[in-house]
Amino acid sequence: MTPSATGGAVPKGRSRRNFAGARPVMDDVARLAGVSKQTVSRVLNDHPSVRAETREAVLQAMRTLGYRPSRSARSLASGRTRMLGVISFDAARYGPASILTAINTAAQEAGYLVSSIALDTADHDTVVEAVDRLSAEGADGVIAIAPQLWVGRALADTSVDTPLVVLENGRDVETQLATGDSRAGARKATEHLLGLGHATVWHLAGPTGWTSAEHRLTSWRSTLRTAGVEIPEPLVGDWSAGSGYDLGRRLAGRPEVTAVFVSNDQMALGVLHALHEAGRSVPGDVSVVGYDDIPEAAHFLPPLTTVRTDFAEIGTRSLRLLLNRIDGSPEPPRPESLVPVDLVVRDSSGPAPTAPAPSQLS
Repeated sequence: MTPSATGGAVPKGRSRRNFAGARPVMDDVARLAGVSKQTVSRVLNDHPSVRAETREAVLQAMRTLGYRPSRSARSLASGRTRMLGVISFDAARYGPASILTAINTAAQEAGYLVSSIALDTADHDTVVEAVDRLSAEGADGVIAIAPQLWVGRALADTSVDTPLVVLENGRDVETQLATGDSRAGARKATEHLLGLGHATVWHLAGPTGWTSAEHRLTSWRSTLRTAGVEIPEPLVGDWSAGSGYDLGRRLAGRPEVTAVFVSNDQMALGVLHALHEAGRSVPGDVSVVGYDDIPEAAHFLPPLTTVRTDFAEIGTRSLRLLLNRIDGSPEPPRPESLVPVDLVVRDSSGPAPTAPAPSQLS
């Protein structure tokens, strides 16, 4: 490192001209102090695990560079930045995208800006760093759209004081949780098919480790057990129509399969394709029920019976939970907000066939 004009050191790869013409960022502070960006974030949040000498090095680097956290002036004036953070995973899928849109709309109406971090593949440290980063930027609170169980575990390891609301799962009783009622939805779908006279219901589950998939799988199984009927071995997909098609081909070749509950609508679309290709009529030979009620579900052939999830309500309710927590409003003993779901009956489900379908096995 070389001395700077202010008496400090200039990080390698950055000249005096860089610092004179550009506002310093957290990376600059970390490089000058010789620490990680996460350590800088923890210093900004007064994390107790940072050693005194490390904290002083970071603070000195901030003074040398003239670094100030984003929105700090507004924070000092009002105690609030009026900015909220959102961390999202798999944001291209219909559910997370719809929730994020609802959060942005509700936040704007409440007078808040939203800073979003989208993580496609995130390990434990990346999740923790994302929360730290939003907190360091002055977020008054953070919402995490966390559909996978391991994400919940990572979020439980964050130690910042910023209020946190988690969608889909929570690993500790202190974290506010907002989610659709997947257990009730799976029960309604399974009971609907049993009520149509089907001997049992097969299940195409979502990927292992996803909270909603696990809840739907568990509820489907317990509903069949309560009804006293056979519980088939579930098939596990990856949420895509392609996986639904591949697994649907396996189901199409089994004459005993007359009813299938699928954990999301995209996979259900693949199942419908596979059944049609195999000459199994829907719902004459096989009834199919999906989950989510995506906008296209009513236009499948046949129109899909599915469980409707109100993603907009999940997003709005999660924001309400977060703002209540920011304001210090009383919280319920079990801070969970389950959004009700509805079964939408269309043409893909019908009475069980009166005679077994002909075998498609070679």
